Amino acid sequence: MEPEPASLFLTHILLSTNWMLLSPILLIILLLICSALISGSEIAFFSLSPQDIQGLQKDNTEKSKRILKLRENPPKLLATILITNNLVNIGIILLSDLFIKQLFPNNVFEKWGVQIAQYLPWEPSFLGSALSFLITVLITSFLLVLFGEVLPKIYASVNNLGFAKFMERPMNLLNRVFSPLSNRLIKSTSIFETRLSANPQVMDPSTKEELEDAIDFSVSQSIYEDEQADILRGILKFGDVTVKQIMKSRMDIFAVENNIDFKEMFKLVQNSGFSRIPVFEEELDVIIGLLYVKDLLGYHKDTKEFDWLKVVRDNVLYVPESKKISDLLKEFQSKRLHMAIVVDEFGGTSGLVTLEDIMEEVIGEITDEFDDEHDQDYIKIDEHNYIFEGKTLLNDVCRVIGEDIDIFDEAKKTSDSLAGLILEMHGQIPPKGFELSHTNFKFRIIEVNKRRIEKIKLQILDPIEESEG
Repeated sequence: MEPEPASLFLTHILLSTNWMLLSPILLIILLLICSALISGSEIAFFSLSPQDIQGLQKDNTEKSKRILKLRENPPKLLATILITNNLVNIGIILLSDLFIKQLFPNNVFEKWGVQIAQYLPWEPSFLGSALSFLITVLITSFLLVLFGEVLPKIYASVNNLGFAKFMERPMNLLNRVFSPLSNRLIKSTSIFETRLSANPQVMDPSTKEELEDAIDFSVSQSIYEDEQADILRGILKFGDVTVKQIMKSRMDIFAVENNIDFKEMFKLVQNSGFSRIPVFEEELDVIIGLLYVKDLLGYHKDTKEFDWLKVVRDNVLYVPESKKISDLLKEFQSKRLHMAIVVDEFGGTSGLVTLEDIMEEVIGEITDEFDDEHDQDYIKIDEHNYIFEGKTLLNDVCRVIGEDIDIFDEAKKTSDSLAGLILEMHGQIPPKGFELSHTNFKFRIIEVNKRRIEKIKLQILDPIEESEG
């Protein structure tokens, strides 16, 4: 009676256990250890914290010096690690293939190919070779991923400094051995790096539209609340917003003239509710300084002859309308200021912008106990109807109604306020009750005078209503 195929297989395994079979296994284990050490070195050397670096500098031993020297040229160190790791992995793959061929005779795969060919329309020899390749890939991938990547990197991330000290000699040796090859690799990759850096769109394939879609998806999946999503959208568009889009217009600036007496000035300041007030000479285009209300605290009982101009500060920051608010925020931080005067192309005062205006672009409207509810620039009637002041900036309108800040870009030209948008669309100051539509928005003039539009009703139309209109 013929023995079972399984019995034949086990018998072959036992008889084949000799040096020719054990040598590939020992070499594979040795190369796996090398792969683990090299992979762990990548994490260990590149995850050293500033505190670790300072500790190495204070240590001032030869071992510490060699570690710091390796970190002086990160691209070369990384190239050395990648070259070594790839060579080791190739060796593991070749040895694994040799081991599989020694473990399984050719006729075994041929027999399996014949059996599989009964169900698939391919040649048995091809199926046998494919099966041998598949087994090699599966075994090698398992060994490399688990023992050559995952485990050593987990250990190195926890013990990065100790691992770096253990590997500093081998890495220095490998750095010298592969120096010609790593230098050529760095030079060749620098060409692509230069081209990619010249094209930011290639370096960052995630467009703003894709990020906005991701935020909308997160909201729909209840990962973020609407308020959190608005903050994320504000951060996303923060770098594109200009000072002109968020500034308080010239007509809405509260300022005091330098020729009024102290009591009159004090009364104006007291009723204004502002903590920083521009001071001008003759006209608003000539700002001579800023008056900080806190500087008046010690003089509120003085007579009207008190020279209050001596407490006016002359550190006025002037910025152009086109300046990005992200750049202005950095300037505010470096100069420790909270307010800037916005000037147009002719040097005239165009508006005023504060640190609070910038922060509101990210976190929304900021109010405190001194803000009056009636001072708001809009009234929300319901989810689809709002009444806005004509001077309200389009950015603020979009934020209130929950739309993108570029929703009106097709209709507007140079305007930044809702009234300016209506004027550009209609071409003249419209009468009271006049209605105008744009995409799925309907505008109705509520209050108007001979000089400007004061109040506008904005209605958000449903898609059905819009198509019927």
